[in-house]
Amino acid sequence: MQCPMSGHAAAADNSNERWHDAQMDFSSSMSYGDYLGLDQILSAQHPLSPDHNEMLFIVQHQTSELWMKLMLHELHAAREQVKLDQLAPAFKMLARVSRIMEQLVQAWNVLSTMTPPEYTAMRPYLGMSSGFQSFQYREIEFILGNKNAAMLQPHAHRPEYLAQVTAALEAPSLYDEAIRLMARRGLAIDPACLQRDWTKPAGHNASVEAAWLQVYRQPDLHWELYQLGEKFVDLEDAFRQWRFRHVTTVERVIGFKRGTGGTDGVSYLRKMLDVVLFPELWHLRTEL
Repeated sequence: MQCPMSGHAAAADNSNERWHDAQMDFSSSMSYGDYLGLDQILSAQHPLSPDHNEMLFIVQHQTSELWMKLMLHELHAAREQVKLDQLAPAFKMLARVSRIMEQLVQAWNVLSTMTPPEYTAMRPYLGMSSGFQSFQYREIEFILGNKNAAMLQPHAHRPEYLAQVTAALEAPSLYDEAIRLMARRGLAIDPACLQRDWTKPAGHNASVEAAWLQVYRQPDLHWELYQLGEKFVDLEDAFRQWRFRHVTTVERVIGFKRGTGGTDGVSYLRKMLDVVLFPELWHLRTEL
């Protein structure tokens, strides 16, 4: 009579055979953890408070910064492709940025599990540190065209970060490069849009909207620019959702208290919801 456990034992043996050829000794070769630098990443969480929930707060913000690093990698590359009139690679990069923003939106759902008493227990240990001071977030805003020289000040104490954000402030934004591309492709663009003070936000321009209207009314003649316009709308749509989820999470956790960095907290974040990155692309929808 067969032992009742023999079938399970055979299944376990077969399972082990599946890993027979897998490398198990990494004493002289690179492992998964080595490649990813997991020693450095997983040892970078240093809660300052005795509260259990601070680990969530730290990991949430560290992972967001990693996603923002990838976002900047893609945005810089997309801007360069637009400068080179190579839009096909830029489309993939911009689509990826929109998906990254979806990840960042979902991350707020995890942080929203932190209740007001839990945040209050750890808040004194944060000092004046705040997401408002994220140099990567500021660089993202600058490369997307929301320029503000005053936002350099929080980074003055770190010359390497200041240089990075200053370079983003002084360079044409991704949208600026798209407008210059439209001019190169024969669309009538106000010359003032092509050479200006890049440290200032562009604002709405009638000639730019007229050019985009021409593209949207004749997409077959301007297919690449039409796709580019829609990639920008996708991008700003995702960015708005990211900002909105930030506002609602902050209000849920701290209400209308001032932010740790001295901002007005929710009131400040709500004002940011009114910022429009690509105004002509949104306004033309009324005109079509």
